[in-house]
Amino acid sequence: TKQKLTNRLLRPRTDAVVLFFTPEAVYWLTGSTGLTGQDANGVPLRRSKRGWMWNQFFLLEEYTGTDMQYVGKLHSDADRGDGSVRYVLTGDGAGTVFKIDEKSGDIHATKRLDREEKAYYILYAKAVNRFTNQALEGQSEFIIKIHDINDNEPKFTKDPYMARVPEMSDIGASVIQVTATDADDATYGNSARVVYSILEGQPYFSVDPETGLIKTALPGMDREVKENYQVVIQAKDMAGQMGGLSGTTTVSITLSDVNDNPPRFTKTLYDFRVPESLEPGSVVGVVRALDADIGENAEMDYRIIGSDGPGVFDIATNRSTQDGVIVLRKPLDFEKKHQFGLRLQVENVHLNPRFFSMGPFRDEASVKITVEDVDEPPVFERPSYIMEVKEDAAKNTVIGAVSASDLDDKRSPIRYTIDWRTDMDRVFNIHSGNGSVYVLRELDREENAWHNISVMATEFNNPQQISRVPVFIRVLDVNDNAPAFAANYETFVCENAKANQRIQTIGATDPDEPLAGHRFFFRVAPEAAGKANFSVHDNKDNTAWILTQRNGYNSLQKSVYHVPVVISDGDFPMQSSTNTLTVRVCSCDREGNMKLCNAEALTARAGLSTGALVAILLCVIILLMIVVLFAALRRQRKKEPLIVSKEDVRDNVVSYNDEGGGEEDTQAFDIGTLRNPEAIEESKQRRDILPETFYPPLRRPAPPPTYDNNGDVRDFISQRLQDNDGDPTAPPYDSLATYAYEGNGSVAESLSSLESVTTEGDQDYNYLSEWGPRFKKLADMYGGEDSGGES
Repeated sequence: TKQKLTNRLLRPRTDAVVLFFTPEAVYWLTGSTGLTGQDANGVPLRRSKRGWMWNQFFLLEEYTGTDMQYVGKLHSDADRGDGSVRYVLTGDGAGTVFKIDEKSGDIHATKRLDREEKAYYILYAKAVNRFTNQALEGQSEFIIKIHDINDNEPKFTKDPYMARVPEMSDIGASVIQVTATDADDATYGNSARVVYSILEGQPYFSVDPETGLIKTALPGMDREVKENYQVVIQAKDMAGQMGGLSGTTTVSITLSDVNDNPPRFTKTLYDFRVPESLEPGSVVGVVRALDADIGENAEMDYRIIGSDGPGVFDIATNRSTQDGVIVLRKPLDFEKKHQFGLRLQVENVHLNPRFFSMGPFRDEASVKITVEDVDEPPVFERPSYIMEVKEDAAKNTVIGAVSASDLDDKRSPIRYTIDWRTDMDRVFNIHSGNGSVYVLRELDREENAWHNISVMATEFNNPQQISRVPVFIRVLDVNDNAPAFAANYETFVCENAKANQRIQTIGATDPDEPLAGHRFFFRVAPEAAGKANFSVHDNKDNTAWILTQRNGYNSLQKSVYHVPVVISDGDFPMQSSTNTLTVRVCSCDREGNMKLCNAEALTARAGLSTGALVAILLCVIILLMIVVLFAALRRQRKKEPLIVSKEDVRDNVVSYNDEGGGEEDTQAFDIGTLRNPEAIEESKQRRDILPETFYPPLRRPAPPPTYDNNGDVRDFISQRLQDNDGDPTAPPYDSLATYAYEGNGSVAESLSSLESVTTEGDQDYNYLSEWGPRFKKLADMYGGEDSGGES
């Protein structure tokens, strides 16, 4: 086949005859006849022999001669030598790389060839009639192979190589494999056979000459001694023989770290000094241990393995620096302990069992911590003080003392004061030298049972050093308050009550607080025991009953009873007080339910106190004043004159244009009241005087009845004027009172002088002087004119 033929061509011999097979024909150098056969249609096939000959089939690369390199010769049996045959060459490089002589069939290479660019060329040749251009032979394929020479040196795939190998590795540990390639033909000779060798890097490393694998050559290589190595590897072709070409590369080998070194403290004894005022959580000092390893192999942990102050200090590892940080956990006190000793241990975190035989990977060191004295505030003996004092204690009575001291070496004297912000009333004071607390003012447990003050202790030599302590003062109870009613009792008794009937249950209260609890005793006051209408029954449980002493009570005879009750306590010294219980007499139904009481009783039952009544009265007065002011403002409005003419020369004209409706006008008041004064309810209160409950009304005999309507009205008005003028209970302010009424059709007729049929001189105004002091001004005005006219 063609592939087998090609393989044979790739391995040529100079004395060999090369056969090229094409589908059209087979050329046999032996001159045997063509073979016959049939195709798919049964047509006989016949192979004709071809007489082509080749002188050379290989071409040397990198030809340096001046003439063109001869390749070979094409020849056909049809060529008679008369020049009628023309040879044609096609395929790879035909016409450019290779040229053919059309007449002779000689093929030449026109330029220098490189096998590494192209190892062989496939060409096609045919013979045609020069004149008719008809093919004399079928097209044949042949191969021109470039013969290789050793013109390429080996080249490494990388330059440089980077490799890492653990330190302390055994001999023969693999590091890295290097690879070099040669562009020459590996199937022909030794041009591409590469051998590796090490030029630099002995005696630490070696290289396998066939594979290029680099290995360690010395045991115990220590990274801490030397970490980086430069190894030069050579690759040489021609199997390393003389004349071969070579190439080199550099391999940078780094020893990676392993944990083969223990940590070591930089000191065997560390010394730190800290003030006693150092806050817990603060850093006391930093210790350091060194490890020749790096990375995680150098990570270490610190711990305290011994201390004369357990729990006072702690140590932690700073992961960024691998230092040990000593931290304070509890407050320091120079006066209690001046110095502390610690024993520290450091150990690697990540251990390698392979190197356990090299010794323990830990170290120990000692730490001495000295506490420095700091001037601190005084210290009280107790965190707080509780004192007790009786509420009847006299002034300047000492109730207790506080004590503080300066624990520093200076031992400064202490001065005591009270923070007055905690004792604004200045109830207590303290002795500045010995801390004795005493009473400055009288105490009252019922007002304040506890006093919380703050006492300050200050160093005499350094007033800025101040400490405080709370002092709780309890005021003890003394029986200095008398018991009283537990509530404001409002009690009534029915008129039909029976003897020994309970009408009220009373209790008592006392602001004192005896240790054994309250015990109250109830009884009727001795001064009222003989004539008492009620009795007190002590229930001996701090309550008592109010009982009736007789059958039946009359509200008309007496509507209110006052029962004095004496309440005593059971403490020492005994305190007692007299409390008055007000009992109203009311009418009740058969079941004892109240039906009606007098005015005072109803007021009391309604729960109106004296203050509420005063407030209501003030509101009523204010409303009345508003009404009066409003009426006065209306009266002051400008009146229209009766005569609007400009010829009116009178100086003063008084206009009365407000008339009522006479007897028919019943909207304002009842005229019968004026005509019959006897029908007036004497209990009806006037709005311009105080209520009758405070000032009883003056009873005067009613005037005798008369049938003269005008006389009734006049007498009534006169009587009211006299009552008002002589009434000592009249209010001390001006008030408006109406005493007369005029309307259309009145029997008294009109009082206006404008409509009078008589002249002004015919009028008799002497009766005005009889109307009292309120009409004195009017009587003087009219009476004077009359006398003046007569004179």
